[in-house]
Amino acid sequence: MAFRDALADHRETINRLNVYPVPDGDTGTNMALTLDSVVAELDGAADDMAATCAAVSHGSLMGARGNSGVIMCQLLRGLSDGFAAAPTFDGPTFATALEAAAKAAYGAVGNPVEGTILTVAREASEAAVVAAADQPDLIGVVDAARAQAADALARTPEMLAVLADAGVVDAGGAGFLLFLDAALLVLDGRAIPEPDVPADLPMVAAPSASTGGDGPKDVSELRYEVMYFLDAPDDRIDGFKDRWAEIGDSIVVVGGDGTYNCHVHSDDIGAAIEAGIEVGRPYRIRITDLLEEVAESDWVSEALGTAPAIAPLPEGAVTAVVAVAVGDGVANIFRSLGVHHVVVGGQTMNPSTAQLLEAVAAIPCDEVLILPNNKNIIAVAEQVNGQSDKTVAVVPTRSIAEGFASLLEYDPQSSAVDNGKTMWAAAESVVAGEVTKAVRDATSDIGPVAEGEWIGLDRAGIRAKGDSSVAAATGLLDLLLTDDHEILTVIAGADASEGDTAAVVAWVEANHPDVEVETHDGGQPLYPFSFGIE
Repeated sequence: MAFRDALADHRETINRLNVYPVPDGDTGTNMALTLDSVVAELDGAADDMAATCAAVSHGSLMGARGNSGVIMCQLLRGLSDGFAAAPTFDGPTFATALEAAAKAAYGAVGNPVEGTILTVAREASEAAVVAAADQPDLIGVVDAARAQAADALARTPEMLAVLADAGVVDAGGAGFLLFLDAALLVLDGRAIPEPDVPADLPMVAAPSASTGGDGPKDVSELRYEVMYFLDAPDDRIDGFKDRWAEIGDSIVVVGGDGTYNCHVHSDDIGAAIEAGIEVGRPYRIRITDLLEEVAESDWVSEALGTAPAIAPLPEGAVTAVVAVAVGDGVANIFRSLGVHHVVVGGQTMNPSTAQLLEAVAAIPCDEVLILPNNKNIIAVAEQVNGQSDKTVAVVPTRSIAEGFASLLEYDPQSSAVDNGKTMWAAAESVVAGEVTKAVRDATSDIGPVAEGEWIGLDRAGIRAKGDSSVAAATGLLDLLLTDDHEILTVIAGADASEGDTAAVVAWVEANHPDVEVETHDGGQPLYPFSFGIE
């Protein structure tokens, strides 16, 4: 719990360290999401050591995202295996488990690179082993590991030129240091320190996507990140990794007992997936265009107040997108999905026609789509086309979830009219729901609703109610989720605590174990939960 909370607090600072070699997602965000999965798994586990270790191991495996998230998963799994097998939990136990975890992490990576989280973890484990040989005190051993980890992290720019050029330390290593800080918080009550890096680090562009020549490819030349779970016999995994080594880099494969979490950078998406099919069953496949991730760093800068409000249009773009949203997290997700301008607005703060018209005018594109994302804003958005000399089409999205779903069909090279048709079809295909608090007494299809009662809504109206946001959320999901659904996206609002979100996720995992849950910190007011079901 303490590590999850520390990652949440330091997420953006770690994200801004993420410069090597291309933005592989955001390291802080990926690590935080990995730990969210661990905590959700722990919520349903027994209190004994064996059950706790099993929950950490399984939760980290199933929730690991991105290169550093997968490596952190391997470290947590290695520690869990060591703790579960030890008769006592003392300094030597921690040192031995950390040493084994660091070795396992190196073994999980296809081409280990020094100056990364691997180095920080290895040096920490070496210091822990030395300390444990002198005295068995757990706090002293963890303290020694933490001191060496901090020293190793500070030296990572000496090992990787790209870090030295950017003037930063390794992002994954910074995340691992927070793990040791969290351990000392729990063991000794020490406050987790502020990050050992400046808060005003500049955003740094990734290296060139092509360096020419016939030499071996650096990771920075490989365009796609491919991740998936793989069910395969353990004795075929080495051959699988060898195959991946022929087509990619940044290879991390963790797991065991027939289930693996696999990560690679490659230019050949098909070959990366086919390698898994050859040895077993790949599933929950995620593909990220790393060159697009580079552009997303501009949107991160914007959130920090250092970039223009309008995101750059891709080359050859015919149509741009304006979205209405409230909440920093929601706005950032819209930007990551291709939105060029976010107008602040929502349920109680509907933007005017003039504000939307101003946003449309500011975008250097002759055709613009507007996503209202609220039924109360649709009519206003539809007035913009008549007031503008541009072609403006409205995709009449009524919720955050519909807006997100519509953008999966957005094609910047297509016209606004054509985009509008395909994006609206995508928006309608998603099952959307929200949770909020009743502001007055009312009647509904499910009976009377009292002021202050939590209610769950879908497109048809009020479908569930409860004395807490979690009760209303699970009641609503009980009605909306079916055996045909595969993915639930949970957008947590400003009023949703981490415990509340974890409780909702745990309910879904217990009642719909085949549904994959994706959680995002939206920060939207009034609505602690917004759901999208596919």
